[in-house]
Amino acid sequence: MLEILEQINAESSDIGLMVALFDTLRPKRASDGARATANVRTLTQLLKGSPAHALALRNYARNIIAARRHASLYTEIGVLSNDGFFSELRTRIAYRILPPALGNDYLSEALDQIVYKRTDYLWMGAVPADDWIALFDVICYAEQRSCAPRVGNIMLPGLLDAIRTLSYRVCAIGLEPRLTNFHTEMETYESPFMVQNFEVNAYLDVYQRKLAGEEVDIEDVRHLLVMLDQCDAVIAKIRKKALNQGTSIALTYLLVSLTQSLARMRKLLFLVDVHAEDQHARRDAAVALALELTEAHNNKYMISDLLRDNVDLLARNVTENASHTGEHYVADSRKELRGMFVSSAGAGLVIGFMALFKILMSYLRAAPLVEAFLFSMNYSLGFMFIHLLHFTVATKQPAMTASRIAAGLHSKDGRNIDIDSMAELCAKVIRTQNMAVLGNLAVAIPTAWLIAMAWPYMTGHHLVSPEKAMHLLHDIDPIHAPTLIYAAIAGVCLFVAGLISGYYDNKALYTRWAQRISQLRGLRWLLGQERLDRLGVYMENNLGGLMGNFFFGILLGVMPFIGFVLGMPLDIRHVTFSSANFATAIVGLDHNVSWELVVTSVAGFLSIGTVNLLVSFGLALWVALRSRQVRFKHGWQLTKALGRRFRTSPMSFFFGSKAEEPALLPDESTTTEKAHR
Repeated sequence: MLEILEQINAESSDIGLMVALFDTLRPKRASDGARATANVRTLTQLLKGSPAHALALRNYARNIIAARRHASLYTEIGVLSNDGFFSELRTRIAYRILPPALGNDYLSEALDQIVYKRTDYLWMGAVPADDWIALFDVICYAEQRSCAPRVGNIMLPGLLDAIRTLSYRVCAIGLEPRLTNFHTEMETYESPFMVQNFEVNAYLDVYQRKLAGEEVDIEDVRHLLVMLDQCDAVIAKIRKKALNQGTSIALTYLLVSLTQSLARMRKLLFLVDVHAEDQHARRDAAVALALELTEAHNNKYMISDLLRDNVDLLARNVTENASHTGEHYVADSRKELRGMFVSSAGAGLVIGFMALFKILMSYLRAAPLVEAFLFSMNYSLGFMFIHLLHFTVATKQPAMTASRIAAGLHSKDGRNIDIDSMAELCAKVIRTQNMAVLGNLAVAIPTAWLIAMAWPYMTGHHLVSPEKAMHLLHDIDPIHAPTLIYAAIAGVCLFVAGLISGYYDNKALYTRWAQRISQLRGLRWLLGQERLDRLGVYMENNLGGLMGNFFFGILLGVMPFIGFVLGMPLDIRHVTFSSANFATAIVGLDHNVSWELVVTSVAGFLSIGTVNLLVSFGLALWVALRSRQVRFKHGWQLTKALGRRFRTSPMSFFFGSKAEEPALLPDESTTTEKAHR
């Protein structure tokens, strides 16, 4: 370290020695904050003991800074560009493979060369801010000169240029049609994004006159911060409206970029404010900004950061729409439980015939791709038909109800969650799930059995041969076959279908499907305006359900084909189809089966159902919590509350109360209508 200090030339602006000096501060392990702190303190002591070295380092650093442009460092690092989500994604992927060429024109390029390791922000953040300030003081006060922002400060022009650039960027993004069309109040009243730009430019013009030597008074930045607060208020309104009207990746990207630009403007305004009284707080803020820029620079080509920043709101909207759908799958009273049973029984009847069609399709011995297509269409069209009839497939519920539970985790004060209310909601979800599964199985099994029994009278032979029947029973064996693994794969498919459903619900709302369909002149001539309006409303409200069911069928149908192509044991097991296959196989064996085989098979399809529900529910709940940035830490308390409810009244726990009108949850103002009403 001392050798490098002795080599520093106060007249040089070559960055090589600065890189070498920084290397001496970097610990071998990025997580070793103690070593990094010790290195910074050692350099501080060396400079305190050698004022000549401190002065040389000060002048050398000033030369490096003066030779480069500053504004881009504050406006680009840690702030999304105006290129759009997919352009930014392509750029990051390309630069992760082959980084851009570095020059000597910009201060951000100097940062590239100095903190070139992606983990540098870790150990730099581990060093206390007071140690960094002590090091900067030794360097900056080498000639008893203050480095606080003031007239003549070498960093000040770059900070002012960055504030102006960010202000124009906020104004431009705020006038984007995607935002103004979504929040039409900005066209009626004066846009806060334009007002802040006018005020910021006026403030900076006075500041520039002050730097030029004129005797003018610079106002404090509080009135500018009020303007930025108004911009934030508009962003909050747009985000809130997006939860009801849907959003898009482009709109989400604009909102994230706006939020980041406004946050950076606040920090820069605080640093240049000549009326700031707490100089210690400003120096802490300068160190915090430097560390923030370092972390953002180290992660500027990270794809995961871009996805996290932009997908959070989109995922929130997807799960929010799934939450609204999930409210239809939560029964509050015994009357609604009976309605759920009837709805599920109808689905069981349809699935009994879907199982028949799949068996018949397997007899075609078609090519693997053709067979995958046939199976997919059987699943997709069947599930869509079930949706059109307002029936319920039990395994479709978890992805929706998980989002409903996550929505219920919000409390009025944002801190405390009513465990009893959450336990009540979870109990309703459990009993509704059980009733839906019971309804599916109670009809799917008899339907498949009756079809198999009637088949010999229509064709002269059994629907399945004894060999095929044993194969069907082996497929649901939870012990001697990878049945539960395949059930987990089906659970993942259910989870993905839930996300797809939420995505299309969001898309239908955002793009106003009802209004667009009602404007189709050809259909208006064919159906009439009234029917066309009803069709538009139906499609806007049900697009997610239809597309979710369609893609769920595709996933179930192509999974064995994907396993065949990849040479991997990939397949699916679905509880309702497995139970229908069990009934068909029993008939195919002329009911000559041992009780052990029956018990194993029944345990098999019940286990399949359990895994289907747990996997899809767990994944959906995890995504719903992440999208709302909720960290639920009361799992044990919730479990005990559920246990108390079960011990107090087992019948009510599984079958609900006799009350017709459910009690409202703390965060609900009205009772949600059920879909089957």
